[in-house]
Amino acid sequence: MAVKMRLARHGATKRPFYRIVVADSECPRDGRYLENVGTYNPLQTPAKVELKTDRVLYWLQQGAIPTDTVKSLLKQQGVSTPAAQPAQPAQ
Repeated sequence: MAVKMRLARHGATKRPFYRIVVADSECPRDGRYLENVGTYNPLQTPAKVELKTDRVLYWLQQGAIPTDTVKSLLKQQGVSTPAAQPAQPAQ
């Protein structure tokens, strides 16, 4: 089970609102998730992002992989994602 940090779309037609959620990678986009860790509203100027920073860091430490969009939102908010671990050489 791979855990991903991704966006779940809510809101009306042509009025998107997103929740930043931690979910199993096999679950549907708007389906079941483990935890809601923030919101993203692209319609406000500037776009509004709210995060539960302590929970985001917890899930990143547990190995959750953020999608590209979520990674850029975290970077804008000043939350650093862990660097990729170099592969261990075979012995």
